[in-house]
Amino acid sequence: MIGVFDSGLGGLSVLAAIARAQPRADLLYFADTAHVPYGNKPDHFIRGRVVAIGEHLVAQGCGMLVVACNTATAAAVRALRENYPELPIVGVEPGVKPAAAASLSRHIAVLATESTANSERLARLIADHAAGVTVHVEACPGWATRVESLHLDDPALIAEVRARVTPLLDAGADRIVLGCTHYSFLEPILAPLIAGKAELVDVADAVARQCVRLAGKAAEGDSRLFLHATSHADRLHAALPALGLGWLSRRANTPASLRHL
Repeated sequence: MIGVFDSGLGGLSVLAAIARAQPRADLLYFADTAHVPYGNKPDHFIRGRVVAIGEHLVAQGCGMLVVACNTATAAAVRALRENYPELPIVGVEPGVKPAAAASLSRHIAVLATESTANSERLARLIADHAAGVTVHVEACPGWATRVESLHLDDPALIAEVRARVTPLLDAGADRIVLGCTHYSFLEPILAPLIAGKAELVDVADAVARQCVRLAGKAAEGDSRLFLHATSHADRLHAALPALGLGWLSRRANTPASLRHL
């Protein structure tokens, strides 16, 4: 079984990519909805949550862990790997490398949570993979929470996205990196806004390919999906069709709420 976790609904974009790439795998998705979002919380708090969730997933029989959250990866994937050195653990990082390599204007932008925007890990990604490229890191406070609300047609949200992204396009950015897994679900807003000017860079499929390479026996199963959350677990199941993932609902078991974790 493959364990996938995030602070909330954002990691469902990564879960869907893994489910498409590993159709027989049993999957356990864990949403730390009692503490969503992670983007405005200190690293030490995030590390504590990630370690606790990792322990839970391993106890449930997961033979592979996917940290489907850019903020959690930046703050805590190292601690998780130290705790489970024998376990394949895949993190999620903003697609700075492919964006920089593909950019024709040599100007890219990264949309990220506050925590990821200020992280040493993102700074290192830019230093290592975007030499000679102008990189604008745009912190987007509140966007993950907006996705959690599932009101993605909210005119105020659409206006806010436009207000943040339009200046990036005007400055010449031709690749817009989605630096938070929640932002994948904003594609219906972003795509028409950037059409003909830039391309979105999302790493969900790249993460799924890495899972195919590393999963081994963890990818064996009966195509079951288990949904766990620290609060309002029923919203996980309801969110799948609302986010265009209704096909996953058919393989999902009854959601479990784990308020004690």
